[in-house]
Amino acid sequence: MNYDDFDEGRFVAPEENIYDRDIENTLRPRTLDEYVGQDKVKENLRIFIEAAKKRGEPIDHCLLYGPPGLGKTTLAGVIANEMNSNIRITSGPAIEKPADLAALLTNLADGDVLFIDEIHRLSTAVEEVLYPAMEDYAIDIIIGKGPSARSIRLDLRKFTLIGATTKPGSISNPLRDRFGVLFRLEMYSLEELAAIVSRSAGILGINCAPDGAMQIARCSRGTPRVANRLLKRVRDYAEVKADGVITAAATSEALKLMEIDSLGLDTVDRRLLETIAVTFSGGPVGVETLAAATGEEAASIEDVYEPYLMQLGFINRTPRGRCLTKAAYDYLGMPVKTDGQMSFDM
Repeated sequence: MNYDDFDEGRFVAPEENIYDRDIENTLRPRTLDEYVGQDKVKENLRIFIEAAKKRGEPIDHCLLYGPPGLGKTTLAGVIANEMNSNIRITSGPAIEKPADLAALLTNLADGDVLFIDEIHRLSTAVEEVLYPAMEDYAIDIIIGKGPSARSIRLDLRKFTLIGATTKPGSISNPLRDRFGVLFRLEMYSLEELAAIVSRSAGILGINCAPDGAMQIARCSRGTPRVANRLLKRVRDYAEVKADGVITAAATSEALKLMEIDSLGLDTVDRRLLETIAVTFSGGPVGVETLAAATGEEAASIEDVYEPYLMQLGFINRTPRGRCLTKAAYDYLGMPVKTDGQMSFDM
């Protein structure tokens, strides 16, 4: 995760920030039974893990993909724990040279798990080293330069590679084809998020009523990371203003202070919607034009803000640009405009 791209002022951003690390390590489940949600993924994993244990082999290489904040890193830790294996955690941007990857691989023991977050950001040179490591448990190292250079093959211990990405389309086909298990993590339901909030509250020693957990779940944008982050902030409000008990009323007041509404939208989301509605008469408007008008980066609009607004049915992405839907106008309390100006990115 590139923390420089994270807006620390956004409580509902799905990306991890530096303040999430300690709390997430505390709250992360360690077994499939503790892991809430992703039932189809867990059902398959139980079978794969049990079969691998019976054969005395590591589980096949796994690729986990889906939006940020859904628990890919957590699930990798669960897999390692269920396999009674150690896990080494790194990220694609951190592996700059083939030698960096070779150092990681040669230090793995039998059955260890190597977890690479943002695996789509591996360089081509590093990927070339990874291919034989995944298929043959060996790596080829070039010693020397020029005519005297020679290749040496080093055997590796059998390990499991778990890759995680928010952009599966950016992974090269040769790399994707070497994963034996591919799982897409889906957005969480309200009931699952409420269960996660209740579990986290218990671990943190927070008195959280069921209606308070459900209220936090409604504003969590389908993402456990956001739910846990909001739980901590609502806890602060409850301890000062609500006798230490997180109720639906206390949650609503706390979220109102953070300018988060009942749908989990914050000031950035509302500014995007209002800009399209007012400045561009509902669209269509291109993402570069919208970025210039709002002061946000085009990549942030596409990868961070738009997905949830599209999930709510507030924005349609068309070949000509972004358009607001009737649901968005209803949310903003504005009349629907049908003769808006056209704006395109060149």
